[in-house]
Amino acid sequence: MNSARFFLCTALVILFVMHSENNSYSQSRDILTEHMDTTVSPSQNFYKYANGGWIKQNPIPPSESEYGIYNLVMKETYDRMKNISDDAAGDMTSVKGSNTQKIGDFYFTGMDTIAIEIQGISKLNPELDRINSITDNKSIFEEIARLQMIGSNPVAGIYIYQDAKNSEKTALHIWQGGIGLPDRNYYFNKDERTKNIRREYSGHISRMFILLGDNEENAEKNAKSIIKIETKLAGASRKLEDLRDPYTNYNKMTLSELNKLSPSIKWKEIFRDMNINGIDSVIVGQPEFFTEVEKIFKELSNEDWKAYFKWNLIHTFATYLSKQFDDENFNFYGKILYGTEEHRPRWKRVLDNEGNYLGDALGQLYVQKYYSPEIKKRYEDLTDKIIASYKNRIENLDWMSNATKQKALEKLSKVRKKVGYPDKWKDYSSMNISRSSYVENIIQGNLWYYNYYLNKLGKPVDRTEWDITPQTYNAYYSSSNNEIVLPAAIFIIPDFPDSLIDDAIIYGYAGAGTIGHEITHGFDDEGRLYDESGNLRNWWSKEDEEMFKKRAQKYIDQFSSYVVLDSMHINGEATLGENIADLGGLVIGLDAFKQTEEYKKGEKISGLTPVQRYFLGYALGWLDNQRDESLASQIMSDVHSPAFLRVNGPMSDIPDFYEAFNIKEGDPMWRPDSLRVKIW
Repeated sequence: MNSARFFLCTALVILFVMHSENNSYSQSRDILTEHMDTTVSPSQNFYKYANGGWIKQNPIPPSESEYGIYNLVMKETYDRMKNISDDAAGDMTSVKGSNTQKIGDFYFTGMDTIAIEIQGISKLNPELDRINSITDNKSIFEEIARLQMIGSNPVAGIYIYQDAKNSEKTALHIWQGGIGLPDRNYYFNKDERTKNIRREYSGHISRMFILLGDNEENAEKNAKSIIKIETKLAGASRKLEDLRDPYTNYNKMTLSELNKLSPSIKWKEIFRDMNINGIDSVIVGQPEFFTEVEKIFKELSNEDWKAYFKWNLIHTFATYLSKQFDDENFNFYGKILYGTEEHRPRWKRVLDNEGNYLGDALGQLYVQKYYSPEIKKRYEDLTDKIIASYKNRIENLDWMSNATKQKALEKLSKVRKKVGYPDKWKDYSSMNISRSSYVENIIQGNLWYYNYYLNKLGKPVDRTEWDITPQTYNAYYSSSNNEIVLPAAIFIIPDFPDSLIDDAIIYGYAGAGTIGHEITHGFDDEGRLYDESGNLRNWWSKEDEEMFKKRAQKYIDQFSSYVVLDSMHINGEATLGENIADLGGLVIGLDAFKQTEEYKKGEKISGLTPVQRYFLGYALGWLDNQRDESLASQIMSDVHSPAFLRVNGPMSDIPDFYEAFNIKEGDPMWRPDSLRVKIW
């Protein structure tokens, strides 16, 4: 649910902004032809043909691990958020407790580098004192609880969200966790790239302890201890692809049953210290992980726990502290892990955090200034057209029985559509934000969100709530709510007014790339296991399920065959859901586009047919240039395929693409008919 790419489904849509300032545009401009590289044949590499011109002319900035459509869109969004935040920070008359006061104070402390340098680590001293005072198991459990509440996740992840088998209620979940590298495989893979990351990681931990005041010998000792603990936790963790099975990762237990997995861990005490009371069950993601936690707990001394907790604390909050902590954190997590050469501008990083903690407060101001009801209506209508296209496609499937089709259609008819912004905003009045300290504001924000979700425990689910803000450049499908959520900011095509965007681009970039993609998630290998109410319940006939799995396996095989970097292959199993959603979005969006006047007229624009423009419009949504380090990390730890394969992969399975670009047998983009995948 989050990462640097925040891969909730980074699909893209179309322009929503008011462009009165863009009156200098020439009607002869075409975003598609401006980005193309016509020295590359579409039959050789369609992604480079569609986007290669832009990529050649736009090298990755030193402050980015990758650069593309996301950055271009966010430039406009960042500028708007900065204006809002600057105004709030300069407003000395804002009422205490108001959204304006919180936005202004948060932004002020984030940008006040003088105060941050003076404060150094001092604002974390109360937390460090707690850790240093550990003397027994009781204080260990108290510290696990405290760190969980303020935003760190030592040992495991403890979360509150919907019960997958009873989507009307929220429940307590515990999940594997406790490691500082992006995925378990970083601790075990033998290739030179990953082994170097492990060496650098150990050095990074040691340097962080030196910054905390340790001498070199103790710092190295602590680093070895932490690496040992995390390696054991990683060894007990499930692989990325195994985490996508909602059945095997749903294990509801009584507290007594949980205690049998790890008797030495007093879960009831931890939950009590987290103010979690009155529960009789917990949903355990990976039971075998907590059996290993029991073994680790018995091996560790109080000093080991202190080192591990200090590392979790400083790792979580380093980027909000003085320059030496921030720089050391960036050196590993920016330069070494993702290849980024220099820090992004501070104001952008502060705005990112402000959005994380006060996103709805910003969102209210954002949509008032930059989003109109008319544009909201436009994309609600487009969503309806895409859903109608999907309905027609399900009705005409040649591999699914009528009985299962009816259940699929019922689920589709009950998809909740959230477009633009919520009707109800979060109330931040109880969040304690001041001008005293940036890191303290971060901690207060984490505590507010912890209590926000704690107050939901055991209560009916509010299905009107959004888990994303309007200014966020992302979108998602929720299996438990059977809903698609399409924020306002996802509707931007950068640097082009709406008048220059034809339907072909809209249906490819928006209809296929986001709306169709997100709807298909309700019917991918994981989403299909949930019913129309969002409950984990298999509604498929055995025969239809086998037909689906057979087709999905072909897609696993297709993507697993792609070698991306060095000898690194795509993980076809881990990326299956996103790959299915990409393919589904493309065919659904194309069906919908064929109902438009532009398609029916068949007239060329800039020498391109309507269908060519549709596929190029989709490719525009994945415009991206990525550093090798970032690409390697994505392959190892992300359920999304790299951008170029989110274009070339699914298009090589679509007959209309072959016809549109005259793809012939023997061409690199050609796939034999027997290997082409058709699911939806």
